[in-house]
Amino acid sequence: MTWVQGDDLGIALGGALSLHTIGALASQVRALIAEHPRSALRADLRQVEHLDTAGAVFLRGLPDLARALDKELRLDGLPAHLQPFFEFATPALPPAPPAPRRAALERLGAWVRTCGVRTADFLYLMADLTVFSVLALFRRDQIRRGSFGEQAYAIGAQALQIVGLVLFLVGAVSALQSAAQLRQFGADIFVANLLGIGLTRELGPLMTAIMVSGRSGSAIAAEIATMKFTEELDALQTMGIDPLRFVVVPKLWAMIVCLPLLTIMANFVGILGGTFVGLVSLDIPATVFLNQVLSSLFLKDLLTGLVKSASFAWLIAIISVHHGLNFSGGAEGVGRATTSAVVSSLFGIILLDAFWGIVFYLKW
Repeated sequence: MTWVQGDDLGIALGGALSLHTIGALASQVRALIAEHPRSALRADLRQVEHLDTAGAVFLRGLPDLARALDKELRLDGLPAHLQPFFEFATPALPPAPPAPRRAALERLGAWVRTCGVRTADFLYLMADLTVFSVLALFRRDQIRRGSFGEQAYAIGAQALQIVGLVLFLVGAVSALQSAAQLRQFGADIFVANLLGIGLTRELGPLMTAIMVSGRSGSAIAAEIATMKFTEELDALQTMGIDPLRFVVVPKLWAMIVCLPLLTIMANFVGILGGTFVGLVSLDIPATVFLNQVLSSLFLKDLLTGLVKSASFAWLIAIISVHHGLNFSGGAEGVGRATTSAVVSSLFGIILLDAFWGIVFYLKW
């Protein structure tokens, strides 16, 4: 007869521990260890009468089972006539020696090499997607019909509400903050100038890109990572279909087309938000405010915002795809890939915005 029970110091086992009896003990032992109030337990083995190889392996695994339950377990009291067999059947492995600490220069070299490999992978992906996107204008043999429309609806049309609401509020807040300063000089009307230029050059493209990055960029990264996890990308390659052309190119073109259109809408709605504040708070008629905005804008301001938004769209799509393809692990890996895609996209957007600011507005 084989039995297990709990006591004040841990658990106690007795009887014959063999291949035919340990199966029924495993769940009982796990429950007793998990429910015991002490964190440091001992397994009393004085009543064990018989032991075979399966039973010895079972006993050797009890400390590991306890550690998995955040407990410590010590084997104690195994009869002397069973001890030699236990040691022979399951010899205790010596602890692994600690890994030698690498020198600082070696760690720096490994970090530089890793960064170089990742940068090279990103640049290769950027080149491939750019070439495939241009070729897709002339050859659409590996692109599913209607995929561009589906992606444009998901990226552009479904983002209209949130982009419009946020930019309306941004325009209203910008007008309020500008008026607080300009009112001191009796220049309330120039709130319209500041709002129009700030939205079309900077806030419109930037805020739209940030929202699309968090909304659509994360979705692209999660979709690509999930397709890699479920081996759908491998299945496409097996069928002779390039996954980048079939899956990614429609998303890239939808992003490039929809983000400038969203930016135009965002500029218009943001100006309406400023117009509302001008009418309610500054007593400036809507027609006067809008005329002042139009008189302050030049074609260069509008084109600058559109160039920025198109480049932001290209960057968001490539970064999202890159992190999706470099996914590893299960569901947790998909979450990490999505988070990394959004964070990297935001950093890339700010960096690219600074680059365009230098190109367009720095006097060389």
